[in-house]
Amino acid sequence: MTRDEQIAALTAEPSPAPSGARCCRCRQWTYAPVPVRYIERESGPGFTLYACPNHAVALGAGPTPEDVVRNP
Repeated sequence: MTRDEQIAALTAEPSPAPSGARCCRCRQWTYAPVPVRYIERESGPGFTLYACPNHAVALGAGPTPEDVVRNP
């Protein structure tokens, strides 16, 4: 296989689009999102909040006492 054939084989398929998420603390896009919370909904699917690696440590693993709904 020649050099040109090797390059053609490598570039034949486009690379996948980069994936990531927006940090829930700093609102910056990160390509290494860390899931920190899962928000349940009464109707429809829940959703996951992500943080960048720098803020994931500060947010910690959930749920936290603030996330718990208490009946009076």
